Amino acid sequence: MPVQNYEVLNVNTDVTTTRTLLHEAVPITGSIVSGTYGTWPDGGNIKNYSHGMFQSVYDYPYLSSSANHIFDLTIGFDEGSTLSGSDVTQLSKKINNYNQMAQVLLGYTGSDNQVEIFESDLNFADDNNQMRDVFFVNFSRLLAKDQIKIGTFALTLATGSWDNPIEGAYGQGGAETYAIKTLTDASASSNLNGTKNTNGGDYGVLYASNDSNDGGTAYGVVFYQSGLAIISSSVFTGTPDFNSGSAWSSYAISCTGSFVSASITGSCNAFRHRLVNLSFNNTTEINSSIYFCRVPHNKFNYSSNPTYVSGSKIRVKSVASDNPISYITTVGLYNSSNELLAVAKLSEPLRKDPTNEITLRVRLDY
Repeated sequence: MPVQNYEVLNVNTDVTTTRTLLHEAVPITGSIVSGTYGTWPDGGNIKNYSHGMFQSVYDYPYLSSSANHIFDLTIGFDEGSTLSGSDVTQLSKKINNYNQMAQVLLGYTGSDNQVEIFESDLNFADDNNQMRDVFFVNFSRLLAKDQIKIGTFALTLATGSWDNPIEGAYGQGGAETYAIKTLTDASASSNLNGTKNTNGGDYGVLYASNDSNDGGTAYGVVFYQSGLAIISSSVFTGTPDFNSGSAWSSYAISCTGSFVSASITGSCNAFRHRLVNLSFNNTTEINSSIYFCRVPHNKFNYSSNPTYVSGSKIRVKSVASDNPISYITTVGLYNSSNELLAVAKLSEPLRKDPTNEITLRVRLDY
């Protein structure tokens, strides 16, 4: 049995930790969510559930083995909203959706433990800019990974007529009213400027960036760690026929009317019909332990491999006075009981003899 040699690692000088953030661009075109697969609105990549509380969107028909879940879409409003009433379709489900999101992301307030109200600003406790009726776009972990990268979110929505949602209209004096609104969190930065921290993590405000009549108006927020965008229904203010299509072929209703009269699925379909583009960068956090395995000049000059010796002579020495030579091919990390925990292979053997020293950098990612 060959003799085993170990070199003890000093946790203060030989071990360190690092954190690396990897980012990946995620572009989602409107055609994927608004009719690429099958007949609108029930394309093969849209999955509706019997409970009717939300719908799921996939990049391929969801029964395909290659389909990937992109996001879930639903609506909700606060029970104190002006839309709340006994004649509202799926009233309890719409309120429950809002309350659930508010409880998780914002928490409770006041002595009666009422849920906080979403606001399109960085001070949700001041009760300004409240969003009481909203769309929830909940991205899958597959896309958002550990979080959405701050300052990269962009959502382009069409607010024109149902038949031509991306075309503008002309108001008084021939002034064009832009039908395209791009909501971005460009005011937020990676150093957390322009963000706020809540129970659900950091969030940034989504402002309209490309509308000369409406630029700078806030229409929602994006929660980075939760991978969730919340869009106020006010983004469709002035859109008289927000919800039309096959389910509403005989008449058109506004976004407010859709929240009241249409099912959750119906309002989600109308939102998808107007989604032009969506993009962001995701973030994958890689934590690493780095071990500096130092090979001093007077150690590891002999191999423990049985083939290193032939007839009681070292194979790599032709003259007895020559320095011993070994070749390092593998690094093993052991615990205090000399139990092997991890193995690292070198890309090529490294020559080792008493005239040189080597430091091998081993990184374990998790």
